[in-house]
Amino acid sequence: MTGVSEKTEKLLSTLKLQPVVPVLIIEDAASAVPLARALVAGGLKAIEITMRTDAALDAVRRVAGEVEGAVVGAGTILNPSHFEAAVKAGSQFIVSPGTTRELIHAARASDIPLLPGAATASEVMQLREEGYQVLKFFPAEQAGGAAYLKSLSSPLAGTLFCPTGGISLKNARDYLSLPNVVCVGGSWVAPKEMVEAGDWAGITRLAAEACALAG
Repeated sequence: MTGVSEKTEKLLSTLKLQPVVPVLIIEDAASAVPLARALVAGGLKAIEITMRTDAALDAVRRVAGEVEGAVVGAGTILNPSHFEAAVKAGSQFIVSPGTTRELIHAARASDIPLLPGAATASEVMQLREEGYQVLKFFPAEQAGGAAYLKSLSSPLAGTLFCPTGGISLKNARDYLSLPNVVCVGGSWVAPKEMVEAGDWAGITRLAAEACALAG
């Protein structure tokens, strides 16, 4: 079984691939592969597919098996059964909007890294005690935004965040400029109307635009 520190390094190597991790809600598993290929073509290799639809696990399975260059993860993991199902489907990282003791136990027993969610200093401190150094800050804008996250950088130095929730091209740089932010999560790179229209070229352009935020 891989230790927390090793899993942290594995997670960081994924999150550092790009400034923006696409957060996807996939209604039709058939769109998963062309969508993931479009994102990878634009430079966004790490992709989070949220477990909010019946198609999600099949989408993870297809992307993991068919999209070269993609590093697929599962999001909105709420309990150990979600965790196990996502790992079996081929998820290479797991994302949760918050944290429970049961989820921590499931993550401890798995080689797949967990990006647990936190929104308060107390939650961050509790996760630090469990050995977690890289966290999801959610819901970012609603919880206080970039200014709030910046205020945590000194008292909670050494903790890195992937803020997600309410982030767009307009405010992404506000977060990415912070010393305690490794990347951001966002859904704007794959708008629902573009996915439904099969506008993969358009999504590749959005992905490339998001990648340019690293400059």
